[in-house]
Amino acid sequence: MKWRTLLRAPLWLLVPAMLLPYYWMAIGAFKTVGELLRQPPTLLPDAPTWRNFFNPDWAGTTADPDKLAGILQVSVEGHGFLRFYANSLLVTVVVTAVSLLAASLVAFVLTKRPFPGSRWLFRLLLVSMMVPWEVTIVPNFVTVAQLGWINSYAALLVPGLAKAFVVFYFRQAMLSVPDELVAAATLDGAGTLRIWWSVVLPLLRPALAAIAIPVAVAEWNNFLWPLLVVHDAATLTLPLQLGKMAADLSFNPQSAAVLMAGSLLASLPAVVLFLIFQRQFVAGLGAGATKG
Repeated sequence: MKWRTLLRAPLWLLVPAMLLPYYWMAIGAFKTVGELLRQPPTLLPDAPTWRNFFNPDWAGTTADPDKLAGILQVSVEGHGFLRFYANSLLVTVVVTAVSLLAASLVAFVLTKRPFPGSRWLFRLLLVSMMVPWEVTIVPNFVTVAQLGWINSYAALLVPGLAKAFVVFYFRQAMLSVPDELVAAATLDGAGTLRIWWSVVLPLLRPALAAIAIPVAVAEWNNFLWPLLVVHDAATLTLPLQLGKMAADLSFNPQSAAVLMAGSLLASLPAVVLFLIFQRQFVAGLGAGATKG
């Protein structure tokens, strides 16, 4: 018991360090500009305010820091915060859903419907996982540009649909599905797609949740790729807009509280997603390690 306590001690030391930025962001979203910039800082808002989210006193343009636009009133070329939020939500949902379904189908074929060369194909997939993602940025960008997809949703969606590590994860998880179950479904007349959808996928719900959460969070937070391929306000994602606001802080520190509010709203989907699927996430962490 003592050894367990000692081993857990570093975790308890790391927890405050990890939670402190989120705590500071959360309380900063409800502080006035003056209080947020005050030294020494306050641990709780003196008078919590919602004006960083929506300021009824905002008149369109004003230099008064107490009358700045709330984050929900910020507009770029006629497109507001909710548009950027919707863009990120669209990209996250589509890429996560399609990449998981496609990867699980590929993994099913590799494990339960092997064909000549499937082992070499899997090894090639493993090799591709060793290539740093940054190496593929230039060729992907050139391809997207030549297809005329710059400043379009296709540039945000299509390059993220194929994920080798998701195929690998599902392949490992599907090794735990009995071959006899697939054979029985085949004898009953079920086709490959029917077996994959109705027999195998329901058995992999914990694995789906375990891999869906990191994939969705990664897409939601994706900054570098959207920065390269979208420039129009209509297709900006939430991380891009928050990044632009953060860059403006050096010129207008009065907007720090508004940026805190935007960051708080941006973090909510990931938090809610984990709270809803935390049991499946924990149960599925070992799903890919059942067999080699």
